[in-house]
Amino acid sequence: MTSSPRRVAPFFLLAFTITWGTQLPGALVQRGVLPGDARHWLPLAGLGMFGPLMAAVVVTRREGGMPAVRALLVRVLRWRVHAKWYLVALLPAALLALLLSLLNLVGRSGPVVYWPALGGIVFGIVMSLVEEIGWRGFALPRLQARWGDIGASGVLGTLWYLWHLPMFFAQGVAWNLVLVMLLYFWGASLLLTWIYNGTGGSVLLVSVAHLAAHLNNSHRALPEEILPLVAHAVVYAALGLFVLRGQSVRPKSSGFTLPPDRERQVLQARHRNHIL
Repeated sequence: MTSSPRRVAPFFLLAFTITWGTQLPGALVQRGVLPGDARHWLPLAGLGMFGPLMAAVVVTRREGGMPAVRALLVRVLRWRVHAKWYLVALLPAALLALLLSLLNLVGRSGPVVYWPALGGIVFGIVMSLVEEIGWRGFALPRLQARWGDIGASGVLGTLWYLWHLPMFFAQGVAWNLVLVMLLYFWGASLLLTWIYNGTGGSVLLVSVAHLAAHLNNSHRALPEEILPLVAHAVVYAALGLFVLRGQSVRPKSSGFTLPPDRERQVLQARHRNHIL
């Protein structure tokens, strides 16, 4: 099946509509902008987190029916990849712990691992899967077809950050951290693109990498301490720069096919961006 990269715009529109539409009212109540009890909005806000998954399924079904939806979802089961990719997926969480340990040696006093409770682990597993089916499973191959690896990672990283804004607003994340947050999401997006391409389009592996950010989540230190978030952004930026320096692998087939002329354009874009 040949899918059109132009279908990515309806995906983002639908994903944002679902998530922002269900989470923004509760966030406004949480911050005192609107009256009411924020707890009453929690079920609706929880539903909104499924926006990327629901949008990917809806748009994919319109493109190719249920066979296309099954082809999208089956990539969650793609676990037979080289063991190094599992290590790469867990690397950011380990590097964050190392960096915070070094900072503790020079005067900082605080945790080096922000490990969640059992409920937080279950939440992280679910959210990593439902997000990555949309972000990397559906959107990334289509963005790469037009923008190449680097451009697609930048676009997706920016939209990924913007999609989280209602959650950040509800949690009281300071707006002056926007550049730190963008660095965080851009670096993470480059890393996840590398993992996705290197594993032949494994949604499972990018979900494991996404989960690693939940297992050692610097956001839990906010608002009392912002240094862990800055350190986390530095880790992702460093890994993103590593990818940018050409240490990537040639993408394998991810199940998303393009006409021959578009394939040539994608390869030319990747050559110009030095991610081959």
